[in-house]
Amino acid sequence: MTHSPLPADLPQTELTRHRRLREQGSPARADLDAILDAGFVCHLGVVVEGRPLVVPTVYGRDDRWLYVHGSVASRSLAGGTPACVTVTHVDGLVLARSVFEHGVNYRSAMIHGEARKVTDPEEKLEGLRRLTEQSAPGQWEYARRPHRKELAATTLLALSLEEASVKIRTGAPDDGDGPDAESGLWAGVLPLAAFWGAPVPDPALPPDVTPPAHIARREGTRHHPHVSVGIP
Repeated sequence: MTHSPLPADLPQTELTRHRRLREQGSPARADLDAILDAGFVCHLGVVVEGRPLVVPTVYGRDDRWLYVHGSVASRSLAGGTPACVTVTHVDGLVLARSVFEHGVNYRSAMIHGEARKVTDPEEKLEGLRRLTEQSAPGQWEYARRPHRKELAATTLLALSLEEASVKIRTGAPDDGDGPDAESGLWAGVLPLAAFWGAPVPDPALPPDVTPPAHIARREGTRHHPHVSVGIP
């Protein structure tokens, strides 16, 4: 099935309109893509039996759909109901001269829509491939693919990327030109970055089985499906 490309700017709806800190909002779909590509864990929010339920899970995407998966027994993955998926990256603490002005440098995305249960076998397999490659690029070709029984035990939901909002904060504290600037207190940003460590082998592995190249080369790099940044 072919689709026309989504517009370059995210639509502004009642769900995506920024009501606070509008200057941190971004209408660019490219920023949404970059935030999604920089991670692999999201939080899926749904209402189950009248109560809100927020579930952390892994995801993958293509140009139009965000895919999340889980067990067929999961109540949060029934599909056919409104859902909200959030992805957030913390880049640093913004430490101001006053506690009131403290903040966080971050990148966040919020996707709204009706979660669709994927039933087409080809789309389900492709969605699982994208989900696998999102967290471990190269692993889909290296490891055994899921067989029919495993696929039957797995639920895959698709959420359209058409309706989403993005917020990004960067830079220094906001009180550099206020009265607290004369206090003589230190202010600035404490950066936060996560890096992959050395692969830890399964104790059941024979000693001559070493990590494949697509795993070994990630040691000391930041997660990104396309770009790895070494520790400075």
